[in-house]
Amino acid sequence: MTPTMPFLARTAVLGALALAPVLAPMQVAAQDYPARTVKIVVPFGPGGPADVFARQLAQHMSESLKQPFVVENRVGGGSIIGTNEVAKSTPDGYTLLLMSNTHTVNESLTPNKPFVLMRDFVPVTPINYSDLVMVVHPSVPAKDLKEFIAYAKANPGKLNYGSSGPATPYHMAGELFKAMSGTNIVHIPHKASGEMRSAVIGGHVQMAFDAVTTMTANVEAGQVRALATSADKRSSVLPNIPTVAEAGVPGYEATIWLGLMAPKGTPKAVVDKLNAEVQKVIGKPDVTAAWGKQGALAMVMTPAQFEAHLLKDIEKWEKVVKAANLVKQ
Repeated sequence: MTPTMPFLARTAVLGALALAPVLAPMQVAAQDYPARTVKIVVPFGPGGPADVFARQLAQHMSESLKQPFVVENRVGGGSIIGTNEVAKSTPDGYTLLLMSNTHTVNESLTPNKPFVLMRDFVPVTPINYSDLVMVVHPSVPAKDLKEFIAYAKANPGKLNYGSSGPATPYHMAGELFKAMSGTNIVHIPHKASGEMRSAVIGGHVQMAFDAVTTMTANVEAGQVRALATSADKRSSVLPNIPTVAEAGVPGYEATIWLGLMAPKGTPKAVVDKLNAEVQKVIGKPDVTAAWGKQGALAMVMTPAQFEAHLLKDIEKWEKVVKAANLVKQ
């Protein structure tokens, strides 16, 4: 370096040299990623859509990237316990969060949690979405949605609906239904979706919203009665069941969707590689066909598009949370 080199130029060169030892390992790490086991933390119980699809995705990712992708269920606090563990983990791409719209709801429902979603995580990719189905125990004297609404209004506060915990899609679908139908139905939270499912099948709660991917078999077996599905058009796996909107609550719409996020600071090259690999998996014809039979549809977005989706969903559910006065102190 010549002594006549301008000060600013010397500063730029020295800065680049200082950063080189830091940037080089990050570039190599991204190029060689993954070099060891990748953990996907699912902050929900076994048997629900998040757990089921996380395990399917992990199997495909293990095969395509030639390193194990393993699923670890960390249940508790309406997804907060497992999510916080990921937030505090090393941002190297080896610990990922399987998240859902539970997380976007929690931004307004639980403001005092130990993390902020869009501050402490980076969006990686969405995975899929599916409709919910509103079911009642066969003992409920209502054969369709209009009869159920009339029965609920005639018995305010006497009916219960189950969920897998506060902020979950099942909880918020129920709150949105109550608000839009003008009914008073008591929320009974459970620790996991399996417990919620057992509660409505056993008649311990009268009603629940559940993912079509997990409840359709129970509907077909006659264990519960399906009154409506929750999206803006009928479900391909329950085509004879009307939507909530067409059956009596115009404008109603709610789904469950899943995605991957990583701790803030995860190298962009690793995020981009994960996004590309997941999109390859969910674009496979056999995966698309298998998911379609279950009522799940793949979501294709770049990390930037997924970020925009997350921000929009946070805003949507904040309005519902505030309108229903659900904010936890």
